Amino acid sequence: MSDQHLKTVNYADLLLKLCDSVTGVLTSATGDNISYAPMIQTITKTTLTPDIGTFAMFTGSFSGMAVINFPKETAMELYKSYMTMVGIPENEQAHNYTSEEVSNALGELMNQILGNYVTTISRELHTKITQSQPKMLALPKELQINISVNLDTPKFSKVTFFTEKGNVFFMELAMDNVEFCKLRDIEEHSEESPDDILKQFNL
Repeated sequence: MSDQHLKTVNYADLLLKLCDSVTGVLTSATGDNISYAPMIQTITKTTLTPDIGTFAMFTGSFSGMAVINFPKETAMELYKSYMTMVGIPENEQAHNYTSEEVSNALGELMNQILGNYVTTISRELHTKITQSQPKMLALPKELQINISVNLDTPKFSKVTFFTEKGNVFFMELAMDNVEFCKLRDIEEHSEESPDDILKQFNL
């Protein structure tokens, strides 16, 4: 078999797709430019750290766990931008990162990020993975929580993200060290927007 017809997708490719889901969803939801560092840090475990930690699992053709840790300044910046984008007046917004409204908003954004990632991977690799409901914790400064996950030869990575105002947050990924190899040409599926789907049912 000729190597030129062989296409592989490995852990690094799947991590990059997740990074793109993080920046794409948060940029769209907040109206601010979210970016990530070009370097990936190799770590040995996933950890929830102050001030707000969120995590979610995904399973199926491969398994893993995504963790995003938000310092309080970053959490409030993203929360306020998101609330403003959805039309919530500033005087009705929470003013402390420990407020339930902040955790709920970041949890919803995490859910959108994983949903986008799962949809993208399922479509592009013609495979199936599902996500769990994200969990959120507001953590005091002195507390860190290590999270273990049962994976086959797992890899652990950490990526630094930047908000438009220069605040940072961190995503950690624990995932099977998988590799997908294309055996034949894959038929591309067209992407339908929610509006297109509703039109089909005259809604």
